[in-house]
Amino acid sequence: MTMSASEIDEYRPSEDETFMDDRQKEYFKRKLLAWKNDILKESQGTLTNLMEDNNHLPDVADRASSETEKALELRTRDRQRKLISKIDSALRRIETGEYGYCEETGEPIGVRRLDARPIATLSLEAQERHERDEKVHRDD
Repeated sequence: MTMSASEIDEYRPSEDETFMDDRQKEYFKRKLLAWKNDILKESQGTLTNLMEDNNHLPDVADRASSETEKALELRTRDRQRKLISKIDSALRRIETGEYGYCEETGEPIGVRRLDARPIATLSLEAQERHERDEKVHRDD
């Protein structure tokens, strides 16, 4: 069953549907691709800003501020690069049929969690357990 673009745009997955049926897969695939495209568009602006030469700024404080802004943009860009990698990984999981299932337990992650965080690889319970374990080891 193939849905039109307008049907997909209006569609919202729900918990009472068959988990990861074709409609849900298509919905999440489009959501991930749109997110990736937004990030890529945003990164073009970042690259343009980074290429501007601000060494001609006469005031040392202005140059320092400009360098700080560029460093922040680079950190943001690095986070975006990592996020794109996670989005690509999620798209691959959709193609292989692994998307939406917890990589630790194999249980469904849940539509609401995936809608909020489409790159999630752990169920909410597994994520909370992982964070508790991480906190315990960090406190040692």
